[in-house]
Amino acid sequence: MNRSKWKSVGSELFTNRLGVAALIILIVFTLGAIFAFISGYDPNAMDVMVRLAAPGADHWFGTDDYGRDYFTRALYGGRVSLLVGFASMIIATGIGVTVGVISGFFGGWIDNLLMRFLDVVMSIPSFLILLLLSVYLKPKVGNIIIIIALLMWMSIARVIRAETMTIKEREYVLYAKASGQSAYGIILKHILPGLVPVIIVGATNNIAAGIMMESSLSFLGFGVQPPNATWGSMLNNAQGYIAQAPYLALFPGLLILFTVLSFNVLGDILRVGFEPKLIKR
Repeated sequence: MNRSKWKSVGSELFTNRLGVAALIILIVFTLGAIFAFISGYDPNAMDVMVRLAAPGADHWFGTDDYGRDYFTRALYGGRVSLLVGFASMIIATGIGVTVGVISGFFGGWIDNLLMRFLDVVMSIPSFLILLLLSVYLKPKVGNIIIIIALLMWMSIARVIRAETMTIKEREYVLYAKASGQSAYGIILKHILPGLVPVIIVGATNNIAAGIMMESSLSFLGFGVQPPNATWGSMLNNAQGYIAQAPYLALFPGLLILFTVLSFNVLGDILRVGFEPKLIKR
């Protein structure tokens, strides 16, 4: 990755008001999750005397059906949701890049074997696999991360494979092969650097997908178990109080919406920022 590419991406990002807004939102949400302990409330401390209190000066997001401060629970819930999104992205991207590079670079029977396996896995509804795995595995954060990562790596693997097949036909890669460099050396020195833009864009989209999967899983009651909160579990708990306390669904819903939308916006901007350089090569 040369400096001109990063300048192009930076220019595309910081001249786009929507992109700047998305970046600010993600920074604020991330800092809020990291420094959630600064809140003056215990996220699991119950107080039935202020049960279902409306948003106000004492409780910015109100309180839930157990009298717990909803703003504090949203901060701690964001910590889990963002952790799952980032961690599952790292694992999924690592698996997807490894499979995609091996398949695209070596081709032949290796490519056929990996792609047929990919076809079989992708033919099974992801959410069905998600539910089945969550039933047999304990609903811990680590297990949820692994489950989601195992469902996200396929899409990026296909993209990486296609890009690897393009890069390996370029002159500098062909010269490296002719000069006797090992396959490992060629992949490390020539293939992976050329895949950085694709990996970054794919990783950004995978974070959004991971957060959505975690929220869906928690909403259905298969995610992190009470009393710990995630944005999805907060939405699930809010179902019974839509008429009485609509804010219980409003706040976590907006947090999920803005987070996923911001990552998608950044992914699109990064793609546009990298495209001109990829085309000119």
